[in-house]
Amino acid sequence: MVVCFQKGFNFLLGQCAHARIVGGITRSSADREDLLRFCEANRTLGGTEMVTWNYGVMWKGIAKADPARPAQMFGDVVYSWGDFHQRSNALAADMLAAGMGSQAKVAHYLYNCPEYLESTFASYLAGFVPVNTNYRYGPEEITYLFDNSDAEAVVFHAVFADLCAQVRPALPKVKRWYMVPDESGTVLPSWAVDYNSVVSKTVADIVPPTPLSDDDMLFLYTGGTTGMPKGVMWRQEDLLQVLGRGGNAITGVAPGETMQEIIGRVQPGGVGLRALVACPLMHGTGQFSAFITLAMGGCIVTMPNRNFDPALLWQTVQDRSVNSIVIVGQAFAGPMLESLDANPNRWNLSSVVQMGSSGVMWSQENKNALLEHIPQMLITDSFGSSEAVGMGMSVAAKGAAPKTAQFALGPNCVVFTEDGKRVQPGSGESGLVAVGGAIPVGYYKDEVKSAQTFRMFEGRRWTVPGDWAEVNEDGTLHLLGRGSVCINTGGEKVFPEEVEEMVKTHSSVRDAVAVGIPDTRFGETICVVVEAEPGETPTLEVLSAHVKARLAAYKAPRNVVVVSTIGRAPNGKVDYKRLKQHAIDTLGAK
Repeated sequence: MVVCFQKGFNFLLGQCAHARIVGGITRSSADREDLLRFCEANRTLGGTEMVTWNYGVMWKGIAKADPARPAQMFGDVVYSWGDFHQRSNALAADMLAAGMGSQAKVAHYLYNCPEYLESTFASYLAGFVPVNTNYRYGPEEITYLFDNSDAEAVVFHAVFADLCAQVRPALPKVKRWYMVPDESGTVLPSWAVDYNSVVSKTVADIVPPTPLSDDDMLFLYTGGTTGMPKGVMWRQEDLLQVLGRGGNAITGVAPGETMQEIIGRVQPGGVGLRALVACPLMHGTGQFSAFITLAMGGCIVTMPNRNFDPALLWQTVQDRSVNSIVIVGQAFAGPMLESLDANPNRWNLSSVVQMGSSGVMWSQENKNALLEHIPQMLITDSFGSSEAVGMGMSVAAKGAAPKTAQFALGPNCVVFTEDGKRVQPGSGESGLVAVGGAIPVGYYKDEVKSAQTFRMFEGRRWTVPGDWAEVNEDGTLHLLGRGSVCINTGGEKVFPEEVEEMVKTHSSVRDAVAVGIPDTRFGETICVVVEAEPGETPTLEVLSAHVKARLAAYKAPRNVVVVSTIGRAPNGKVDYKRLKQHAIDTLGAK
């Protein structure tokens, strides 16, 4: 749902005028002088530069402006902004007492829950660096991530206590292990601190070791399906810029020019936007979407279930009057549509004005079908990654859904050929998508990978994550796919995503992944690994004909392997290496 970069703002603003939410978000007024004084107190060491873009300053200011406003909802629990700040401040104080210094790293090893954003807020308040953690990782991956990030504190769900105990000896830098209770019933280990006992305290507002700064960091570790995870280093100022500076086109709120203006918009007694983050907060889509909503004084709604339950999602939307739903593509949208089709008119969804996704493809057919059930909403589909926010965006309204994988170029987005020339609209030439402007500093402790991804073109620094695309005549982007998994068959480049999206439109297919199988004649041939719909048995003949009807014949699969599940991660992504090896083993390819 990363939709707040500038190019999309005016376009979205015009389309969503019918779906505005005001919810107490207004311009600053004279009675906000106390907040201005608060902001003035947060200067740099030199005292001459105002800290304008820092989440610790922003969220604390919003909490002081309207402490009674809801900030988080989780099951039956509601935390106000006052609660949000009090609990986060208490955690920050405890971490400081443990001897953690400026820009110390805090790992969040948690499922979706209020404690995730609380521990993030605590990190920002103390001038620490939040570090996301994939809760699907095993001991070796967890050890690598905590060691690579130099984590000094770990906030973990109780269900992960045994794994944490296993990796602790290899992580001497960690000063605090905070255990968040859950339904596992795990007893607090002797080496851990009870999270609730810490955050239940009321302590004076903490003073960070050094004043909060634009340069304070957030680390966002990548998924690691093509290698070990890499820590993307985002300066808070840059992240706030690309996430809209407190603005949101869906609500008609423009980006703020100053931190004072953003905080001053929050008036006592307001409600704010309510966003249900259905995808994991541990990934960029969920986390950044939450930041956008919180920057407006909004409320984040999360669900207590560990496995995605579309019926629970729709019930939560109704019960909490949710305005915005955050997902990651077809892995979420498919079951959500099935639930609505099976239960027409069961839920009151009139509060929903937007559904957003980022990171994976989402079919036009699914968007159209969802809009039949929720005709008043807009669907925003953002093209980006952990390293590159704002590469492109598509917006769908009822009766006007763009084609799959077609995006409007972001304001700082360009497509370059491999030798650094711009791809011209309508040329039919393909190139690498690059985004400039406010981009990450690089990968933490990995200069080689940083040099490969953050490159110089035209005398400027760009993020080039490896996505290939063409530029249509109208200037829109046609996404081809990630070059690292490109299939070379008979000298032709085939991007798996294009084949996958076509295969998934067949009624017998629930999910699909295209991989290249070694072949002595063609170099590689295309194999689709298919997860079938219940009771269906997709065949090569049927799926090959289906693809040839819409794409070039060389893009049609020559083999089909049916599996019980594709095994997508919570962020909707797949492990191409694993599925390719499974296909090779199944087919006996040499």
